[in-house]
Amino acid sequence: MTYRCSVDSPVGRLYLAANDVALTELLFEDHRSEVDGTRLTIPPPTRMNAVLELVSEQLAEYFAGTRTEFEIPTQPNGTEFQLAVWRELQKISFGQTISYIELARRMGDEKKTRAVGLANGKNPISIIIPCHRVIGANGHLVGYGGGIENKRWLIDFEATDQLF
Repeated sequence: MTYRCSVDSPVGRLYLAANDVALTELLFEDHRSEVDGTRLTIPPPTRMNAVLELVSEQLAEYFAGTRTEFEIPTQPNGTEFQLAVWRELQKISFGQTISYIELARRMGDEKKTRAVGLANGKNPISIIIPCHRVIGANGHLVGYGGGIENKRWLIDFEATDQLF
């Protein structure tokens, strides 16, 4: 069974989906496809379960500045390559950013920068799997399903020394 809820945050309403054991999606209200820019259709909330309660609690702590790491079981749906990219994203420390080419290098082949970027853009669990921490090689913000303004906000928020 899939459970769904929404939570308010400083970057707008977030939509969460989970099964009985793990978080499967965390999308922004106006989440857009990285491929063609179309707005994703988000099913309406249903009811909470223990996973969604845990996610909601940890997101509140994150946005309050008292949490830098999430302790949430996740089960994103993707190809083996996408899952590998998403696991690598989780190794990027809070407050840090890396380039797409650096992410590809960490994956073992900088020639896969475009493929890594596409996989990053299909991440179904924003914030918790921190795809917002990946930026262009020139330091510019590029691509984010939740919107560039939200990516900027998250990067700036994590970079502050006023946390805790």
